[in-house]
Amino acid sequence: MLKELKAFLLRGNIVDLAVAVIIGGAFAAIIQSFVNDIITPLILNPALKAANVENISKLAWNGVTYGNFLSAVINFLIIGTSLFFVVKAVEKAMPKKVEEAAPAGPTQEELLAEIRDLLKK
Repeated sequence: MLKELKAFLLRGNIVDLAVAVIIGGAFAAIIQSFVNDIITPLILNPALKAANVENISKLAWNGVTYGNFLSAVINFLIIGTSLFFVVKAVEKAMPKKVEEAAPAGPTQEELLAEIRDLLKK
């Protein structure tokens, strides 16, 4: 039963799916942080709408928590790097596929010679 579990977990498509789900979740966190911590405060900040041009640079970062966004990006990079090493280890643990050598067929010259001989008959 353990051998079957190992074979199931080490199949290529299971590993690919797991990596895709984890990377997708980490990337979703980046997008969510970008919207919640940067875009939304800039759009909804009423002081920005009423501000004149001189105060706009001072008010632009009011309510924007770019630290949370940078934290999400750093988490994504750490998760991506960790997954890279996990996938490398899984690839080493996977059994090597032995490709069967295809039977050698006739060469192009042999086929052309056979066609020529058939045409002569």
